[in-house]
Amino acid sequence: MRNTEVESVENRINEDTNGKESNKEIVISLSGKEIIIQTGKIARSCNASVTVQCGDNLILVTATCSEEPKKDVDFLPLLCDFEERISAVGKIPGSYNRREGRPTEKAVLISRLIDRPIRPLFPENFYHDLQIVALALSIDQVHPPDVLAMLGASAALTLSNIPFQGPIGAVRVGLVHNKFIANPTYEELEKSDLDLIVSGTSDSIMMVEAGAKLVSEEVILNALAFAQQVIKQQVEAQKQFASLYGSKKTDVATAQPNKELTQLIEKNSKESLLKSMDNVKDKETHNKYVKEAVEKVVSAIEEQKEKAKFLTDLKDKTKEEIKKLAKAQVNLFEEKLMRKKILEEGVRADGRKCNEVRLINCEVGILPRVHGSGLFTRGTTQVLSSCTLGTSGDAQRLDSTDPQTEKKYMHHYNFPGYSVGEVKPMRTPGRREVGHGALAERALIQVLPEHDSFPYTIRIVSDVLESNGSTSMASTCASTLSLMDAGVPLKAPIAGIAMGLIKEGDKFAILTDIQGLEDFLGDMDFKVTGSKKGVSALQMDIKIQGITLEIMKIALEQARLARLFILEKMLSVIPKPRAELSKWAPRILKVKVDMSDIGTIIGPGGKMIRRITDETGAKIDIDDDGTVIIASPDTDKAFKAKKWIQGLVEKIQPGAIYSGKVMRVAPIGAFVEILPNKEGLVHISQLQDKRTERVEDVVKVGDIVAVRVREIDEKNRISLTMRGITKEEQDKALL
Repeated sequence: MRNTEVESVENRINEDTNGKESNKEIVISLSGKEIIIQTGKIARSCNASVTVQCGDNLILVTATCSEEPKKDVDFLPLLCDFEERISAVGKIPGSYNRREGRPTEKAVLISRLIDRPIRPLFPENFYHDLQIVALALSIDQVHPPDVLAMLGASAALTLSNIPFQGPIGAVRVGLVHNKFIANPTYEELEKSDLDLIVSGTSDSIMMVEAGAKLVSEEVILNALAFAQQVIKQQVEAQKQFASLYGSKKTDVATAQPNKELTQLIEKNSKESLLKSMDNVKDKETHNKYVKEAVEKVVSAIEEQKEKAKFLTDLKDKTKEEIKKLAKAQVNLFEEKLMRKKILEEGVRADGRKCNEVRLINCEVGILPRVHGSGLFTRGTTQVLSSCTLGTSGDAQRLDSTDPQTEKKYMHHYNFPGYSVGEVKPMRTPGRREVGHGALAERALIQVLPEHDSFPYTIRIVSDVLESNGSTSMASTCASTLSLMDAGVPLKAPIAGIAMGLIKEGDKFAILTDIQGLEDFLGDMDFKVTGSKKGVSALQMDIKIQGITLEIMKIALEQARLARLFILEKMLSVIPKPRAELSKWAPRILKVKVDMSDIGTIIGPGGKMIRRITDETGAKIDIDDDGTVIIASPDTDKAFKAKKWIQGLVEKIQPGAIYSGKVMRVAPIGAFVEILPNKEGLVHISQLQDKRTERVEDVVKVGDIVAVRVREIDEKNRISLTMRGITKEEQDKALL
């Protein structure tokens, strides 16, 4: 039975007054680990700042808000940044100019973790520029810093005058030897079957991010219940801290709705909006009706704005400004109609039931020269994934504060403008692309073969060709198809599904396989990946102020059934990984040598390894532990390189018979290369069983001969003989 109770959580608040400075801190003690949150000492010009310390991790988190709201926006302009300093781990950056450059992928993912749970907890009409910066000042590479940064963001916002409707807690849950661990170390995570990050309020869940070794839905629910207890303690501690600090929130004026304008908008747009939800399965038709609704509203406003008192504020507005307002209001009414239709009728805009998956089509092997490819289409969402196999030398080198130094499995996700019918510059991946790629990567890394048995570096590229909801889950499915097409021996195939939520009061509906409209107008985006056996990854974001474990339980079960349905469709196309790799994929051979022999293989200035690669065409990588990886699309060339390397490190034994090549002749005898770069002398007296007058009478340069090692002297000079070798021994050596 897995433990679902936290062993011990203690909170204490300390206040240290020193002259004009007043430092306040709270200590959260959790199962022997202390998290110290302090304020009042540094970075005092922002709205609020805290330092969060656990072990030798020390993170400064600041919350800064503009005094005036931003004009012409209808969203919260929130910016969250996790800033790494390589100096935090006592290193100098490896870049050319020796300073930090663009954020690492890990930093981007932590920035997203900070953003996602706090964004729903601000007033609807709060439009001030707001920035959260988490600066990693000291990193011990023992305790992961991400949940500390999340907790620090909540603490800083709670202490500030910013109208944050928190606080929230943040905890990582591991599962080691059937026992849940709160905030496990990196070492504990290596042994863990679960890596779950949960953020929420005292009684609800705001965000979930997880990777798992195919654990059951029951385990996930128990872990969430365990996390909720820790979060509740963290929230209570922050409330006490805020009370001691004496923080007061800024009031935000509530916008008063224009009832008459709302009625005008609803009256003129309802017919077209209902048509857009009447079993419409494609975005083009839906968008056509929504555009029609906006145009009707604009026309109605233009007709009445001069005489209607409730439109006085719009008299001086241009048609474009009125159109912008109408579009925003029509979207709100569309949301209202869609939610009502789902909750009251159980029918969605495209005619599906709440638990129904869109039409699925799968294809593999459609790209002739790549190592593996998969095309996954679900409704009007389509993703093409390609798989490329490389050697250890192709692994990604990481220069960050994270203890991981390289990646041998990479998933890169691309979302071009044409996938949604827009003109958009092709830029480097943004935070969304990085996040979606990381989710699909986490989903599949659990089922990849062990590197010792399949020594390849693997890169997946997922290109979104058409988007109408849940492209990250389509990427997961397409990636599975491409890996199986490439012949990667997966432990299990993985599929993914995105779940949605519509909630009004106590009534709610869980939606399977949400499309873009339901993602935009719904309350939750809950992505679940896994095999028939269990869950491999989770990601949940919500727009409301938390959901309960009851909703999570229903969503997980509905997702499990959908996942099995999708897997059945995928396996009908390719039931198992191909038995053979693509002819374009490298064939990899491994040789283990003594570390002392690495220099022999490389040679002076790399001369020997260059000679091997030039003559065989094989790619060679050498690990520090003496593992030599040989890769070539041509199997014969790979074996030729392997034999060469084995010859370089082989220890020559006196009495052993070798096949050798005559490299040069001299009056005293013939010099024969018996192993790569290892020559011995066959003295003229040892060339044959009778007297030899001239060396050239027996051998010439280029001849392949069988020789026996007579002796190796103290200077490692090798003495060979061709005498006394039987025909059987000669034939065997020359084979």
